[in-house]
Amino acid sequence: MRQGGTGEWVLLSYRLPREPSTPRIGIWRKLRRLGVAQLSDGLVALPADARTREQLEWIADEVIEAGGTAGIWLAHPSTSAQEQRLAASMAAARAAEYAAVTEQAALASGQDEATRHSTARRLRAELRRIGRRDYFPPPQRRTAHLAVDALIAPGVAGKETKERQR
Repeated sequence: MRQGGTGEWVLLSYRLPREPSTPRIGIWRKLRRLGVAQLSDGLVALPADARTREQLEWIADEVIEAGGTAGIWLAHPSTSAQEQRLAASMAAARAAEYAAVTEQAALASGQDEATRHSTARRLRAELRRIGRRDYFPPPQRRTAHLAVDALIAPGVAGKETKERQR
């Protein structure tokens, strides 16, 4: 955080030719996997740290290799309210993903043990993928983890959840 109360963000400004569309689609998918905040067409942001900066630099290199233009910028939102809105939108996107995992775990909870274990393995992998792009963890994160854990040990996770709700 700097004096104005806002943190540093790394921005990727990029432009790709429309044709061929394959590089554009590939880059868009990579940006989604990173969990970027879309500020405008061709401008995305992530909270700045060594990892996020390096990842966006790699994508910038890919954009240039595909015949486009790209630049990496470090910036601070002008107000803390602006930064909070950005963080809230990123957290809301992850909250929806965690809610989907919780829903899938609930659907599998009535299944046989082998199905529950298989579903738990798949959902744990999904939780790891979501966690890599979860820069502002919402409350749904814990709920999703508990729901997946409950698939393996239904009595234990359910008991933990009831105790925490008291």
